[in-house]
This record gives sequence, C-alpha cells and structure tokens, in this order.
Amino acid sequence: MSLVSATRRLRLGLVHAAAVLLLVATAVPVADALQFDPARIEQQASSRYGPKGGVAVSRWVAMLASAAGQPVSSQLRQVNDFWNTTVRGGEDVQIWRQTDYWATPMETLGRRLGDCEDFVIGKYFSLVHVGVNPDKLRLFYVRARMGGMGSSQTIAHMVLAYYETPDADPLILDNLSGSISRASQRSDLKPVFSFNANGIYVGGAAAGSVDRISRWRDLLVRMQREGFNQ
Repeated sequence: MSLVSATRRLRLGLVHAAAVLLLVATAVPVADALQFDPARIEQQASSRYGPKGGVAVSRWVAMLASAAGQPVSSQLRQVNDFWNTTVRGGEDVQIWRQTDYWATPMETLGRRLGDCEDFVIGKYFSLVHVGVNPDKLRLFYVRARMGGMGSSQTIAHMVLAYYETPDADPLILDNLSGSISRASQRSDLKPVFSFNANGIYVGGAAAGSVDRISRWRDLLVRMQREGFNQ
C-alpha cells in the first residue's frame, strides 16, 4: 500500500470503514472457500497468468502440504515467510485498475503482486487450510506509524492477528515486517477494527456480522468460482 493511497484511506478513517459494511442477506460460508483441487488451481493459474503464475501456485500448494500437521508456531512462520517472500507490494490501481480490490490467493500469486489486504487474505486462507482454527484469526485494520518513534505520520494498513486464546496478546503477521511479533511489541500499530468469519470487532467487542462486509462476500464468491469449494 503506497503512502499516497494509504493516506487517502486514513483521512476517510472509520467513515470509509462504515461505507463498506453493507447489509447483506446471505454470504458464501467460509468453509466453502477452504478446500480445492491443487491440479485444477495450478492449471487455472498457468492459463490466466502464464508459467510464472503456475509456478507460484505450485509452490504455494507445496508449502501448504509441508505445513499441514505441524505445530501452529511452525505453520504461522511458514505461511508468513511464503507470502512475504513470494509476493511484492503493489497498488490496486496499478495491479487491477481499481481503487480497492480484494484479490483471491490465486489472483495474488498469479500476478505476484498485492497490497496489504491481499497479503492478509493469502495468509488467512493458507492457515485455515492447513488446520489453524479460524476462530483464532482476525484480519485487522490498523493505523501504522511510519518514520520511527518520534513520527506522527501514519498510514492505513492491514495485518493478520493470531489469538492463542480470546484474551491473549495476539501474534501479528505483517508484510511490512519479516518477523512475527506480539501485538504488545508493535507500538507502531494502532487498531481500528478487525473481523473474521464470526463477525466484526471494534475495540475488542463484537459489533456485527462479517456478512455485512461486501468486499469479503465478493471475495468468497470469486474464490468459489475458481474452485475453492471442492
């Protein structure tokens, strides 16, 4: 996420957040977007994005197979490292010719480019696919301080948080950092709101159903069309 577009989102603040919380009667269940036929997904990626896209998806599938059944700490590290090293940061306007687009994991790997939301989406679905309890994961909108301790400059950003218990100090997976650290160690991040399959959380309390986030619903529909429902 570039400074220009992130700053624009930051100015909008919670007004922008409220704008995307559109009431929706139904949504595709998250479970429908977790299972898939690797050969089909790899073939689609090669067809749409060329050999490099197919290779990136193949590497993703191999990483998922390696991480399955391992301790959660290892799964978090493998998934975080894979996405942070495979995908380069970019802007939706340049990548998708849209101001705000939530790409599916296959789309992000096909282009090997993504903004902060795309990194988080890829990590979230990777972790759930290898067996991490989705109740312990939250996609977190934050304000990230840029320029060091004395800086007052912040940008809108998204990270993935893992909660071992509901009241735990969560682990933060961030494409701006190569290491996983506790939220208490990330004084540069100020939470705005978070969500997962169970709902939307503001100030740590549930504030509504995730079905109200239109971009999340659209993402799951596109993933289902790609074949993430086998």
